[in-house]
Amino acid sequence: MKRVLLVAPHFPPLGAVDGNRARMLVSHLSAFGWEPSVLTVDAAVQPETTEAELLETLPRELRVTRVGAIPLTLSRTVGIGNVALRALPQLYRAGARAIRNDGIDLVYFSTTMFAALPLGRVWKRLFGVPYVIDMQDPWHSDLTPERSTIKTQAARVMHRVLERFTMRTVDGLVAVSPAYLETLRSRYPWIGPEVCRTIPFGAAIEDHHIAARRSWVNPFFRPGAGERHGVALGRGGDDMRTAAAILFRAWKAAAEGRAGSRPEHFWFVGTDYAPACNGRKTIEPVAAAEGLGGLVREQPARIAYLDGLRLLGEADFLIVLGSTDAQYSPSKVYPYLLAGRPIVAVLHESSPVVDILKRARTGPVVTFADASDVDAAAARLVPQLLEWRDAVPASVPLDASLHRTFSARVLAGAHGELFDRVTRMRETGVAVVPCQG
Repeated sequence: MKRVLLVAPHFPPLGAVDGNRARMLVSHLSAFGWEPSVLTVDAAVQPETTEAELLETLPRELRVTRVGAIPLTLSRTVGIGNVALRALPQLYRAGARAIRNDGIDLVYFSTTMFAALPLGRVWKRLFGVPYVIDMQDPWHSDLTPERSTIKTQAARVMHRVLERFTMRTVDGLVAVSPAYLETLRSRYPWIGPEVCRTIPFGAAIEDHHIAARRSWVNPFFRPGAGERHGVALGRGGDDMRTAAAILFRAWKAAAEGRAGSRPEHFWFVGTDYAPACNGRKTIEPVAAAEGLGGLVREQPARIAYLDGLRLLGEADFLIVLGSTDAQYSPSKVYPYLLAGRPIVAVLHESSPVVDILKRARTGPVVTFADASDVDAAAARLVPQLLEWRDAVPASVPLDASLHRTFSARVLAGAHGELFDRVTRMRETGVAVVPCQG
């Protein structure tokens, strides 16, 4: 049995979404010849919500090392809130100790806390251990942000430099979207396709069962009160304004002349990564511009992961909005499918989840090419809404064959296969990354 160290700064009892990949992997990797251990940052020094129930999903024998970090009260005085930056020395020391003492065969980074990723190259240089990175989001983006400040400009430079430093000796890449891998391989042509895998986030039905047992009162609406409620859970942003405009324009057009239909409300929850007091609304303004302002409510603040699953289960239908960035793959789709609710989706035509939603037959799906496509896409969505809204199903059973494509065990097997390939290439002396410097 080989040993893999999973570096995941967000890990239970934190309910942060970017820790879910590692959390689901640890229960199944041993079936594919890999014994996992986890290196994370203690939840007590992080501001995110903790959910003790998530600890029930972890194997009892799992070894988890939790390190401290510079307190936020100190780091924020110099503008640093990122937990990986605050805990970088502690993560380095604990990781080096595990690699040296525990016979670690491979390090796997599964996080959007990009500042931790360069540790892979440092540890490889010191101990010869290969490393694989899970690119859950793009690290350095060539897109120019709409709001540019000295801080964001400095961050872009840092991300560009650290990405190149880290990718120069990386042994393997995992991404939720093939476009992420294509972008990285175009920047760093020494990374071969044989060590790259597109693996979706997946979802576990056990999470929904735990959420159902959780004591919770819906703070947004009262289910079964004669109104129809649509829920979108997860980030918004300026890049989703196009999809939002398409949805709201089509919804308003489909609703005209149908005065006898049930009252409908939209809830967009957890749309901003910023702390609750600093969150910015990006969906409500679009709804107001499209004449649906009274029906749409947006809460930028995030809610607990398990509470989110409960919210999905109590909705009458779910909403998936895609980004104008063709690389974006909304991870929310898989928990949505397991929630068994009807879904209305507006996605970029290149999104990898378009085909999945069409196969699942969960409800209307319309695609767009770019920001100039709002009128045409809305016109295509209207007839779908007219047909669907008169007979919205109470539930949408998930086909078992489709579920297997994103089950936690199947995706762990895909990781195990990549880990085996990377370590075999390392052992046989094959140069995975023939680039020096």
